[in-house]
Amino acid sequence: MRKLILIPGNKLRLLHCGSDYFSSLLEEIAQAHSEIYLETYIFSDDAISLQVRDALIAAATRGVQVRVIIDWIGSGDRRSQLLMHEFAMGGVECRCFNPWFKRGLARTHRKIVVIDQSVALLGGLNIIDDYVADDGSGLILAFPRWDFAVTVQGALLAHIHLEVEAQWLRLGKLALTTRVKLIRELRKQLIVKSHQPMLAALVVRDNLRNRSTIQRAYLHALGMARKRAILANPYFAPGRKLRNALISAAARGVDVTLIIGVGQFALQDAITHSFYPKLLQHGVKIVEYRKTQLHAKVAVIDDEWATVGSSNFDGLSLFVNQEANVVIRDQGFARDLSEHLEQGIKDGITVAAEDYANHPWYRRFWYGTAYLMYRGLMRIATLGGYT
Repeated sequence: MRKLILIPGNKLRLLHCGSDYFSSLLEEIAQAHSEIYLETYIFSDDAISLQVRDALIAAATRGVQVRVIIDWIGSGDRRSQLLMHEFAMGGVECRCFNPWFKRGLARTHRKIVVIDQSVALLGGLNIIDDYVADDGSGLILAFPRWDFAVTVQGALLAHIHLEVEAQWLRLGKLALTTRVKLIRELRKQLIVKSHQPMLAALVVRDNLRNRSTIQRAYLHALGMARKRAILANPYFAPGRKLRNALISAAARGVDVTLIIGVGQFALQDAITHSFYPKLLQHGVKIVEYRKTQLHAKVAVIDDEWATVGSSNFDGLSLFVNQEANVVIRDQGFARDLSEHLEQGIKDGITVAAEDYANHPWYRRFWYGTAYLMYRGLMRIATLGGYT
């Protein structure tokens, strides 16, 4: 596993929900003059997605090299085929990640855009209207999906560009010698001059050199926590190590709060509820976010360590899929994100231990059964890695 190295010389700006993200994305695409890489799990067909599609085609028309990676499961087979055709007609290069599971179970769940090697956008937002449910139901949300991303400038940008460029190359036809050279390039410690002070690191998860990088980043941060940790995630079903890290932090007196998305998938909710008794017993606070669909994958620890990215707290994100987070050590950035998380706590419902105890026995039995089924499937999918 590549060591997590926080490098100075960065400027990061927090983007909250689609209103921030898509306005920034469309503005940067409109100003692009040489190169655009865009990698996403979902590329939908709603109004905002078509606006992004048309902006990418317009950039290609004026001579910008535009390369798009979409996931076959996330976007769907029919949508993927149509997008690839539309992009090809408009001069945009497009590749589909792992169609028909030809390369195993892994999906690209990353959401990364790099433009002109001068700015990147990275986080949890797919190319989909954030007033439309992202589960394929077409449900219109009362409030925009709660999610975050960042814009990145400075030294870290070279790392992000190299990563998304390598992903593009891996999806093409590469000779063995070229693949070896690519791996060596990815292992290099890039040094880029910048006058920005912010410390940041790109943390990716794949099934080769970075199998547990994102989880280890969380484990290290929780292990060093002394005052408070707020973590928001839509799908909570981590392995034992991360669950124990949350409990250990709470046992040391750290104020640990989990903001968890509920109400979207009944099976996921049941699995998540199976963890509540032990977490609550050991002092971990749980807040269920029900105002709208929670899609954020963010955390703030001790008002100085923060992360924003694509990785959920479940077996698929932590042990199977390709993911990308940014870790930031900066009090100003952490304070900005903390304000949003505090609002999320206010908008949520705090779970008490007695609430779970009052659930009928058959519901608690279902929670445990759902977890056992999930654990069995994840152990198969991860070859025993999920525990």
